[in-house]
Amino acid sequence: MAEADEKERYDLHTNSPDDPGYRQYLRKVLDPVLERIDDEAAGLDFGSGPGPTLSKMFEEQGHTMCIYDHFYARDEEVLKKSYDFITSTEVIEHLYDPKGVMDKLWSMVENKGLLALLTQPYPSQDAFASWYYKNDPTHVCFFSIETMQWLAKQWQAEFERVGKDLFIFRRI
Repeated sequence: MAEADEKERYDLHTNSPDDPGYRQYLRKVLDPVLERIDDEAAGLDFGSGPGPTLSKMFEEQGHTMCIYDHFYARDEEVLKKSYDFITSTEVIEHLYDPKGVMDKLWSMVENKGLLALLTQPYPSQDAFASWYYKNDPTHVCFFSIETMQWLAKQWQAEFERVGKDLFIFRRI
């Protein structure tokens, strides 16, 4: 998909910090991460979108946040820093170089810090044909539970699956 077409599709998203439903949806990332980080931890929301919301929710809890988004907040300087935690919500399935990008994110996580990835896990092969998630043309790669476990082993990270679609890696 051409980058201009991809951005045009993302421009249709109406997520904003003023949307209570969107905030409720993001709580499935916010709450588990808050339970696992220190009170003054600094974070990065990678793939923050056109209306950064998760970063604002962390800031409301007293955390310092940076944002990065390829289309809406492309500040390469934030990718040169390290963080106590990094979140990426419904982003990794859009990456054309998922391993490279996720390795880069992992390299930015401080000691004992965490990387939280929200994505729908790949279903069984039998269920793939009817899986709605594959129908989005901007979804170019998918991740199984086994892939996430493999990443944890490669990164020598603690790994935890929270709910059906949140994957937390902790640097040890």
